[in-house]
Amino acid sequence: MIASDVAVTGVGLLAAVGLDAQRSWAAIAAGSSGISRVTSVDADGFISQLAGELPGGSDWKAAVPRRAGRGRVDRCHAMALDATEEAVAGARLAAADYAPERVGISFGTSLGGARSGEAFHRQWLEEGLRRADASLLRQYPLHSVADYIAEQFGYTGARTVQSNACAAGAVAIAYGVELIESGHADVVIAGGVDPLAYFSFGGFSCLEALDPLHCAPYTRSSGLNLGEGAGVVVLERLALAQARGIPVLAVVRGYGLSADAHHPTAPDPTGRGALRAMRAALDMGGLSPDDVDYVNGHGTGTPANDSTETRAIAQLRPSDPPPLSSTKSMIGHTLGAAGAVEAVTAVLALRDSVFPPTVVPPDAMDAPHGLDIVPAAGRTGALSAALSNSFAFGGNNASLLLTRDDPAARGESSASTERPVVITGTAAIAADAKDSADVRALLRAWKPAYGTQRVTLEGYGDFPVAEIPEKHLTRGVNPQMLRRIDNLGRRAAVVVADLLRERKLSRDEASRTGLIFATGTGPLSTVEAFQRELIQTGSGNTRLFPNTVMNAAGGHVALLNRLQGPTATICAGGTSGISALHFATRLIQRGAADRMMVLSADEAPVAMLAAHARIDGFLSRERCLPFRNSGKVFGGAGVAVLLEAAATAPQEKTMGWIEGFGMTGDASGPGRLEASSDGWSRSFRSALVDAGVAACDVDVVVSAACGRAAIDDTETTAVRDAGLSSAVLSAPKEIFGDAGASSALLGVAHALWMSEETDDGALDRKARASPGRSLPRRAIVSSYEVGGSYQSVVVRSRDA
Repeated sequence: MIASDVAVTGVGLLAAVGLDAQRSWAAIAAGSSGISRVTSVDADGFISQLAGELPGGSDWKAAVPRRAGRGRVDRCHAMALDATEEAVAGARLAAADYAPERVGISFGTSLGGARSGEAFHRQWLEEGLRRADASLLRQYPLHSVADYIAEQFGYTGARTVQSNACAAGAVAIAYGVELIESGHADVVIAGGVDPLAYFSFGGFSCLEALDPLHCAPYTRSSGLNLGEGAGVVVLERLALAQARGIPVLAVVRGYGLSADAHHPTAPDPTGRGALRAMRAALDMGGLSPDDVDYVNGHGTGTPANDSTETRAIAQLRPSDPPPLSSTKSMIGHTLGAAGAVEAVTAVLALRDSVFPPTVVPPDAMDAPHGLDIVPAAGRTGALSAALSNSFAFGGNNASLLLTRDDPAARGESSASTERPVVITGTAAIAADAKDSADVRALLRAWKPAYGTQRVTLEGYGDFPVAEIPEKHLTRGVNPQMLRRIDNLGRRAAVVVADLLRERKLSRDEASRTGLIFATGTGPLSTVEAFQRELIQTGSGNTRLFPNTVMNAAGGHVALLNRLQGPTATICAGGTSGISALHFATRLIQRGAADRMMVLSADEAPVAMLAAHARIDGFLSRERCLPFRNSGKVFGGAGVAVLLEAAATAPQEKTMGWIEGFGMTGDASGPGRLEASSDGWSRSFRSALVDAGVAACDVDVVVSAACGRAAIDDTETTAVRDAGLSSAVLSAPKEIFGDAGASSALLGVAHALWMSEETDDGALDRKARASPGRSLPRRAIVSSYEVGGSYQSVVVRSRDA
């Protein structure tokens, strides 16, 4: 496996014990707790009112003034800005010679702008949709956190958001490593952020996971205290950091990701999934368990998580387990921020050779397995290599391997060349098309797959939607599992079952297959239903809450099919599908997996239409007509693409190759899109360079055109500016509507299927083409997201 060689040169940290890294680290090292009664959330009706709240509570104000943009700033975004400012200043990036387009952003969050979303939802329920302030929704989507940081700093490189629940911050750092090592960025601002929110209090309270007392990880283990915070690291190539003379705080030597495939919320009690993640991180870094000096644990304080993790640590090095401690015992569980906050803690521990402690209340018991949990206060000692663990709902495990910048700690990688990757399967379900055969037939006939379903919105009339009928969401899914799976999860499960009917996997192959799940907005209908009931009754629904996390659908699919390889969830709007393809490709190239399932699922619930109905002309009243300013039609879809290492994949199953990626951005800001086509055209040009092909080698552009002139015209200009005007321009959203992250993956399938058509005239019916043009062999698939993110991928068919 290829080792990582990425330096951490700056850190930023906001937590309950301090509003910068210096104060937070001093308090953590001393064992000082910041957990107290919450003031920024009305938690009176819940099991616990204790939380790790930022100093100042409801009166907290951001230290860094807003640099650009207008309108209100969500607490989440303000926290992210403060932490990023500290990290960037510490890394002295302003004095470095890095171009803005070479600075990427990879953030993890579970809640994002949930507080703004809740405010809009309350107004909608209490005063009606027309009176609700839609501007609150600009900073509600998870990807808006990364869009905000890009806007404030002017960074225009690759951008994405990870949302593996409580592992999101750690996965964001892992993906930041891949953006650098794949050449798509020189620097990455990576981290995690989450605020305290009524939504999360209600959810964990209904699961009875909160502790009314101060939490006691690894000892009493009677529940968790929620927390809020932000942790940010500046990542750059070690050699470049050393060349510019910046102190290297730590090196990310490796990371490990795994899926338990055990239960929708509870971890595998054997600890095998957590152990696989830690061993994978060590394998990537070329180190052994004997080299680990310290583990910053997940340490939530819940019985299931604590017992699983301590068992895994005891198995990692049975004769002499490394010291283990829980930062959450002082700052609470910061959810999607936790992996990044705790990675920053581990970096500072390495820098100062201090083992952070676990706070142990007087009534607590001894730690299990005889583990050293560094009780009460930190201590000094030799510390060269540390693991930082994050484990999440759905059995998603992530472990980061961090070391000092010491040649002796680098270890040896077991491989030095990247492995070729092939596509061995695709499947899709979209709108009225119940399976891949239907999807292909509708594309071949270029016939809209919707028209029977309409949604009526109070005060705005009715609109068409290209949603999937519920009757199509059961095929291939274990009936006993259906009651646990929500609408989004069912479409994910159905499309994977469709793919695996063609590319059957043995039990052993499945256990070594990874899964990257992409979604534009996540389970929005489930989130809205849970929050509506919570607002109206003050009580959360235990059946709904587990499916409100973005990675729930991917977790269900992993469980149904016993997929236990590397896993991650990307929730960055319409570009999520291509980010997922890139991450999966990198994991195979690096040797972390032989096979990766790239899966997307999106829906078009009433809440989504309600958020856009007030914008004149945004939603179509009849049809989506790209390039004709018809307005959008939102759709639902699920798409699965199977990638495999070329050396181990069945040759007869090879459909094509992913040749190159282009991932760029601009400084549009949350909820906005610049009129300039520069960011989009850079995406196309970068993909061509990455693929090593010229614009004239591309036969077709699978467009992201959606029926909105402001978007379609910008993309058309970008196509021209990138020299792609001679390629056929196909716009499949005319057939299936706009299905978020699924649209780009559907575009990949469309490109591969077009190359298999036997009727040369079929291309002329589905794209702007001249009669007699031959079928495409190489395509570039385009995607974008409002806020200023653009991603494209070059796909070559088997017959090219």
